[in-house]
Amino acid sequence: MEPQAAQISEHVLVIDDDVELCNLVSRFLMREGFQIDAVNGGAQGIERALSGDYALVVLDVMMPEMSGFDVLRRIRAESPLPVLMLTARGDALDRVLGLEMGADDYLPKPFSPPELAARIRAILRRAKPGVPVTQGNTTIAIGEIELDSGARVVRHGHQLINLTTVEFDLLEALMRGAGQVLNREKLTRDILGREFSPFDRSIDTHVCNLRKKIGPLPDGTDRIKGVRGIGYLYALPQRPRA
Repeated sequence: MEPQAAQISEHVLVIDDDVELCNLVSRFLMREGFQIDAVNGGAQGIERALSGDYALVVLDVMMPEMSGFDVLRRIRAESPLPVLMLTARGDALDRVLGLEMGADDYLPKPFSPPELAARIRAILRRAKPGVPVTQGNTTIAIGEIELDSGARVVRHGHQLINLTTVEFDLLEALMRGAGQVLNREKLTRDILGREFSPFDRSIDTHVCNLRKKIGPLPDGTDRIKGVRGIGYLYALPQRPRA
């Protein structure tokens, strides 16, 4: 079977202190059509990630001189560049912390190279600008929150809200379905590009991050409400009583 070729603009940076793993991952991803650069230290990784030359970063959590979390924090302070984190298998705390800090997704070690390529493609599909649509269809406004899907910009009143790629797509899905419950299974497939697992709390963590960023309703309640055992609902503003 022929590999699914990536576009030439899909230039991926791998940051991992394991030189052998970097070489293996680089060789596989290059066969899949990606352009790959690999660095083995956090400080150099930050500099390269912020250069504007890359579409995505694959970032290991466990590095000796500077942890992946420190690298992610520095990247997120200056850039929304998509980041896929590699975590130790079974270390749920690392996964949750990475997502809370703004990682787009995670992959536990050991992993299969085809799964890594699939995760990268899913993130890159979300990060690409959508097909242009006519003016008037790009903007969704609910209460004080306004989302422009064409420009991929979100505002709370006049204030810009900084969202990761996943957070933006999740918010757009919730706002387009405002007043309806969207189940976790569909959100996981549509937003993260993979099948839902009962032990995967990624969507819940991204929703938690979104709640913090967009703030509560004027009455102090959450704009995104959880429906126990099912999923999430974006609340419509209450109509004033006559």
